[in-house]
Amino acid sequence: MMRDIINPALSEIEGTAVDRGNWHITLVFIGAFAEENIAGLQEAVREIEPFEIRLRFDRITFWQRPKVASLNPRNVPAGLEELVRSLEQKLVTFGFVPNERTYRPHITVARRARTFIDIPLARPIELQWSSFELVETVSSSRGVQYHPLKQ
Repeated sequence: MMRDIINPALSEIEGTAVDRGNWHITLVFIGAFAEENIAGLQEAVREIEPFEIRLRFDRITFWQRPKVASLNPRNVPAGLEELVRSLEQKLVTFGFVPNERTYRPHITVARRARTFIDIPLARPIELQWSSFELVETVSSSRGVQYHPLKQ
């Protein structure tokens, strides 16, 4: 069903499609992180109580600076923004500096995209989850791969 909704919109985009196995929503991008601190981070985020989050994606948007096409929701639930702030506060202990920008959840569907105006989906896609993962991003000759470290 999701494929039926997204494929017509994706066909309008010029760019390199992101493998659907790599589609994800980043809560906090940590960047380089000392391996010896991973266990401490895993312990720190265990204190955050998971709860159900729902996002309703209704369009694909072009982001100029990274030149990507991404699925985007019109609204961001307050609970999701609170979760992101909680994670950032746990990371401060490890030298992380929270991003000043407004959190914008998205799913990157194409990279090296050419400019386009927003493409509305035929029907919104609603996703929900009640957990999050600590994921390591690994770049290789085959592209980017994501390896879960802890749920």
